[in-house]
Amino acid sequence: MSTTLLAIYNRTVLGRPVFTMVVMVLLVIFLGTHATKFRLDASADSLVLENDESLELYRSIKARYGSDDSLILTYTPQLDMFSDEVLQDINQLRSKLKKIDRVESVTTLLDVPLINSPPMTLYELSEEVITLESPKVDRELAKQEIISSPLYRNLLISPDGETTALQITFKFDEKWESLLKSRDALRTKQLENRLSVKEANLLQKISGEFDAYNALLQVQQSKDIETVRNIMDQHRKSAHLFLGGVPMIASDSIDFIRHDLLTFGIAVFVILIIILSVIFRRLHWVILAMMTCSASAMSVIGILGLLNWPVTVVSSNFVSLLLILTLSLLVHLIVRYRELHRTLANYDQRELVLETVKSKFIPCLYTSITTMVAFGSLLVSGIRPVIDFGWMMVIGIGIAQLMTFTLFPAAVVLLNKEKPTQEHDITEKLTQFLADKNKQYGRGIMLSFVLLAVLSVWGLAQLTVENRFIDYYKESTEIYQGMELIDQKLGGTTPMDVVIDAPAYFYEEEAEEEIYEEDDEFFDDEYGDAAIGITGSSYWFNSQMLGKIEEIHNYLDAFDETGKVISIATAVSLLKTLNEEILNNDFELAILYKKLPPVIKESLIEPYMSADGNQLRFSIRIFESDPSLQRGELLAEIKQGLNRDLGIDEEQIKVTGMVVLYNNMLQSLFRSQILTLGVVFVAILIMLAILFQNIRLAAIAIIPNIMAAGMVLGLMGWLAIPLDMMTITIAAICIGIAVDDTIHYVHRFIDEYSQHQDYWLAAQRSHSSIGRAMYYTSLTITIGFSILVFSNFIPTIYFGLLTGFSMIAALLANMTLLPLLIIRFRPLGNQPKINV
Repeated sequence: MSTTLLAIYNRTVLGRPVFTMVVMVLLVIFLGTHATKFRLDASADSLVLENDESLELYRSIKARYGSDDSLILTYTPQLDMFSDEVLQDINQLRSKLKKIDRVESVTTLLDVPLINSPPMTLYELSEEVITLESPKVDRELAKQEIISSPLYRNLLISPDGETTALQITFKFDEKWESLLKSRDALRTKQLENRLSVKEANLLQKISGEFDAYNALLQVQQSKDIETVRNIMDQHRKSAHLFLGGVPMIASDSIDFIRHDLLTFGIAVFVILIIILSVIFRRLHWVILAMMTCSASAMSVIGILGLLNWPVTVVSSNFVSLLLILTLSLLVHLIVRYRELHRTLANYDQRELVLETVKSKFIPCLYTSITTMVAFGSLLVSGIRPVIDFGWMMVIGIGIAQLMTFTLFPAAVVLLNKEKPTQEHDITEKLTQFLADKNKQYGRGIMLSFVLLAVLSVWGLAQLTVENRFIDYYKESTEIYQGMELIDQKLGGTTPMDVVIDAPAYFYEEEAEEEIYEEDDEFFDDEYGDAAIGITGSSYWFNSQMLGKIEEIHNYLDAFDETGKVISIATAVSLLKTLNEEILNNDFELAILYKKLPPVIKESLIEPYMSADGNQLRFSIRIFESDPSLQRGELLAEIKQGLNRDLGIDEEQIKVTGMVVLYNNMLQSLFRSQILTLGVVFVAILIMLAILFQNIRLAAIAIIPNIMAAGMVLGLMGWLAIPLDMMTITIAAICIGIAVDDTIHYVHRFIDEYSQHQDYWLAAQRSHSSIGRAMYYTSLTITIGFSILVFSNFIPTIYFGLLTGFSMIAALLANMTLLPLLIIRFRPLGNQPKINV
């Protein structure tokens, strides 16, 4: 800090401490008033890649064929599924669920149409639809039909007939859809740099309206799911029930986020108090440090509310992380103050605080900036929750720096000067132990790091992004148990759609053909023009192509990873039971299509074929619990196989669904993690060179940080821990905090070397001074994050354990490898070379 700025700081902050504290407290209160707007988000959109081209296709397919965002309630009765008692209980359960305001429909085995219970003709089917509740139904035949049905088996009922599913569909929200489309249209235009000032303002306005409305919907959805669970509780005596589906997962994930924010935020706060008490053994240091940490956390929460930024599963630990990063800055100040207090006994309190700030402001500023750069690397991930987390931490670290050098020093100035203490404790023994071993076994330590580097590179080669969504949750959670049951009993969990269009030449020929209206006159008004139209104008829905559709269906069904597959082929196999010959004649097929009751068309035809019959949709469920699931390979094989084995042009094939969107997000994680790490290290190298005014020293200083990040990523590869939205942030955290320790250590090493012109003495004195603060901060972070192992969210557990490991790795690298490299390559002067 320059002399002028230091003088201004001394007059304003330290000279007027009460005024400074009042200003900062008022700032915290102002920001804190916006904390009521703080919200959580765990919607499916938070799991997809920002601006993913596949997202537009996904939404268009959902709009055309219907959404897959419904609740699935699994019902395993104690009695026979088709007994009067069980069917009556399902009926009562259905009735209660239908009374929920936002529920549009509840589909159960009581509602589905039956065509063989008893067997029916096409005419009879057109006159009346038989269900399990119909007086004419044959219960025994219905049981056989439902269990063996190519449509209902593995979808509505398990093959053993012991478990059924109730599908709860919520009403379509037109306002939400309208706001979403308007926002996304403007966002797309913004990417092309074509937004006017008016459109930019409109985008901001619509985005705010969408976020606010979406937040209200999430609250309502959580209430609805709670109502569903209360209804389920009334029926648990007669059946074993589980709830599944995307809305339930989103709701429960929000509960996990809320739990992690509150529980672990408080737990980390308590742990930090205990650690500070043990380290400094002075109540005032504990109170002032935690006051400053709380002010930082509350300010950032208020800013998030003010900016309407939601917290997701990715950023659910930001409070704990911010508390710890703020404390790491404070620990360096406290340790330095106590050190100066012992050596400058004649200084008064204000002079001691000023000297502390003078010696620590620059290294702390640079540590904050480099940590911001590390978290800034997350901004290029392309995943909105990861981007938001990066911005949260960038802003949070800036707030932490501000509070650390305003609120905290002003409060310390108001304290009475304490008696100096001699600190000979286990911390000094540990740091000196490392200093002694560096000198004694320097060559062996450096060779050990070379070996660790090789092992880390090997582990990095094993790093993958393939992971199962079910593995995000503990086996004791309803999410896990529901997914597993649906996988095992009801044909898979994660939805995927394969959409196949008619070939391009068909549309060209269709445009050139002349339509002869006299052909339609052949049919009387009973069957209508539309009947011959669907088989005469459709590429897929005619007797010639039904076999091809069945071939595609069977191909998709043959994959080990695919569970239930539903398509027009499913409908065809059911309709064959009415009259197999009908399907071989376009005229009679057209009549069949015309005479089908609306309820059958709605369930068998419309969800799987476009109105003109030129596009097919194959609805597929993927076994999420399959340990061999490789999404990328599966998607590639489906596309290649349809083209290679079945002769379908690549332009005709579109694969969409949450499987595709989630896979795109995971692949982006891998690319962004590997590509951005190099950019981050280059940026940090430049900042270190500016700070130290020594490019050789900067190059040496970056090596321990590369080692620490490489070790944690290599360990993930060795332990087969995949990259996901949570674990991708560990490298950024590791780099940010490892660089903090590096900057503080090198800064102190330079000071010590300038005084004594002895590398080994500089290292020893640095270990006994700044090494103590580095040990304290690393210990605090490691212990603080270890509490996350109690989360129900598995990535959070990995996050806590791996972050703790990365802190230990960074501490060891900075207190062993870093000083040995400085001594070996002598970037500070030409002292005679010492063998290391």
